[in-house]
Amino acid sequence: METCHILVVEDDPDINRLLCTVLGNAGYDCRPAFSGSEAELWATQYEYDLVLLDLMLPGLTGEEFIQKMRKKCTMPIIVLSAKAGLEDRVNVLRLGADDFIPKPFDNAEVLARVEAQLRRYKEFDRGGAGGGVLTHGALALDREAVSVTVDGKPVSLTAREFEILALLMTHPKKVFTREQLYEQVWGGEYMGDDNTVNVHISNLRSKLNKASKGEYIKTVWGIGFKMAD
Repeated sequence: METCHILVVEDDPDINRLLCTVLGNAGYDCRPAFSGSEAELWATQYEYDLVLLDLMLPGLTGEEFIQKMRKKCTMPIIVLSAKAGLEDRVNVLRLGADDFIPKPFDNAEVLARVEAQLRRYKEFDRGGAGGGVLTHGALALDREAVSVTVDGKPVSLTAREFEILALLMTHPKKVFTREQLYEQVWGGEYMGDDNTVNVHISNLRSKLNKASKGEYIKTVWGIGFKMAD
């Protein structure tokens, strides 16, 4: 089995060593980085399958690192932070992080979330489950090319946004609850945190609306989301 490479960005040497040990024992290849600037340097020189990221870092902050990475990379970014307020969590998800784990963290939970993110990312990288082009009005999603267009104009999505849209377009009449979306797209157990799903849906809508005015994803109040008729 191919080894997965993980960049661990954490300025506390003890926590960084702990994370690298936990992941290393699970068979992952880890590279430690102790500042946002060092992390950016490694991320531009090598390809990583996943980034574990603290927010309060010397040099480049975690938030700035996410913004820079999202301009060119789609690998999952899991934030590990003591800044666990609702506003902080929503902010990093809006910037393009895939998941958020508050500190202090449980080693087993970190491992489980890493495994879930990598599993989904590998499927995304292979073009998802099954090939083919899905269409919905002016919207077209190509699973094999991993591309989305609206009125022929390309729309740049993160891996998670692409997965959500592919799921909704595969079953255009079905209303998906936030729990169903989280468990199918993130590949983990739903912990009742609606913000993760809501923010990704909001980002997805915003990108589609920029490409072409019109409603593509409908909110079914009290239930969840579906493709707009």
